Amino acid sequence: MRPGYDAVLTPAALAFVAELVAIFRDRVAALLARRRVRQTRFDIGELPDFLPETAEVRAREWTVAPQPKELFDRRVEITGPTDRKMVINGLNSGARVFMADFEDANSPTWDNLVQGQKNLMDAVRRTIEYTALDSGKKYALQREPAVLFVRPRGWHLIERHVQVDGQPVPGALLDFGLFFFHNAREAIAHGSAPYFYLPKMESHLEARLWNDVFVYAQGKLGIPVGTIKATCLIETLPAAFEMDEFLWELRDHSAGLNCGRWDYIFSFIKKRAADRDAVLPDRSQVTMDKGFLAAYVALLIKTCHRRGAHAMGGMAAQIPIKNDPAANEIALERVRTDKLREVKAGHDGTWVAHPGLVAVAREIFDAHMPGPNQLSVKRDDVAVTRDDLLRVPEGTRTDAGLRHNVRVGVQYIEAWLGGNGCVPLYHLMEDAATAEISRAQVWQWLHHQASVDGVPLDRERFAEVVREEMQRIAVEVGQSRFQAGRFDQARDIFVSLSTAPKFEEFLTLVSYDLLVPDY
Repeated sequence: MRPGYDAVLTPAALAFVAELVAIFRDRVAALLARRRVRQTRFDIGELPDFLPETAEVRAREWTVAPQPKELFDRRVEITGPTDRKMVINGLNSGARVFMADFEDANSPTWDNLVQGQKNLMDAVRRTIEYTALDSGKKYALQREPAVLFVRPRGWHLIERHVQVDGQPVPGALLDFGLFFFHNAREAIAHGSAPYFYLPKMESHLEARLWNDVFVYAQGKLGIPVGTIKATCLIETLPAAFEMDEFLWELRDHSAGLNCGRWDYIFSFIKKRAADRDAVLPDRSQVTMDKGFLAAYVALLIKTCHRRGAHAMGGMAAQIPIKNDPAANEIALERVRTDKLREVKAGHDGTWVAHPGLVAVAREIFDAHMPGPNQLSVKRDDVAVTRDDLLRVPEGTRTDAGLRHNVRVGVQYIEAWLGGNGCVPLYHLMEDAATAEISRAQVWQWLHHQASVDGVPLDRERFAEVVREEMQRIAVEVGQSRFQAGRFDQARDIFVSLSTAPKFEEFLTLVSYDLLVPDY
């Protein structure tokens, strides 16, 4: 307990979390075990497919519950971690929605999590302020901030600092429980409601669990069922085959689906790790207009609009390049091209990672989406099959792509170990999802001895690349920063993950106990 923690970790709030854990923890464990069983089947050759047992849900006509007025128009959303300055800047960015992230953009140190909850409490109450220590600059909320969504951690992550019956609690239940207990009524009093983004789900049964958590929590606080609204991130390969089912399970609480593109690429590699036919080209060549990604985008839009739900586009990870106008314009043009593709496909909104991109994305959506959304665009032209959702895009695997994966993966892990989960690298905002792609691609290429610039990749070559790229990182960050950091430990984690005989499910699970000590 540090000064200020007592405002978040009150006896009543912790009792509420303990109730959620006591009621739902066994179901969380059972669903995670179900994931492992399913992965075993994938590893021996089974491919994901649409579920025969839920065919009726897909065939019948139904819609989700109506959306509150403030969610009609979500044309630009910005995401970021829950540190105080970022929360203020995100809410003031001009985006329609700010998603405060306890998941992939957050390194789950105890201080980050508790201070993040306190920051959101102050944001909901419109009292949040911040003064920069270096410059003295003051930050405060504008009169009409963005709508706040919160992304709790995925079902697979635990929180070691809070235990119920001697066992660490599911991080998802802690993040949700603390925020909902402290802020649900306050948000309603301000004319809003508790809104969430739900990550990493692999089955509609996991969506059903969230729905049951919502029903219980609303009942406990005397809030009408359906007040909570939540958008599901479709960012795992199995989830792409259960989009209708996700919306159905959360139909009273659904605020649509989102194309979580980076995690989706990672999941495609992970779920098909044993499949030599699923080896991908360089990350930079796995784009949203090709192969399994193009199919999943089209199916998501069609599914959402058929069910009266928003279909949200993916992240623009670019960040402005202040000292190079020419390079900056190239980066902005990539953002414009990506957002133009999304709005023309029928998306109702999109994500950006930096406030400097809000106006760029908004300009594209304003020009091509005059109404608040595109729910009327039914995409009846779309007919996506299982094979479409499994199609590997054509492309090449290059030494440059391999080296980029090593540099991004090592530098992200090093920052994450030190408590920073949102890291600008090479003019992109990297989070856990993109670091996962980096190490997953290396593992996949090594495991299947894929051709990289015409030569099969083996461990000897990989080791030499790692040695050379560590030297490059030292030059780029400077020797003093390199020596003071945890780059050698990050390298060891990256190499271990990349060369493991069996694909490790999440680097954040492997690295969790190595986080910077903060207690």
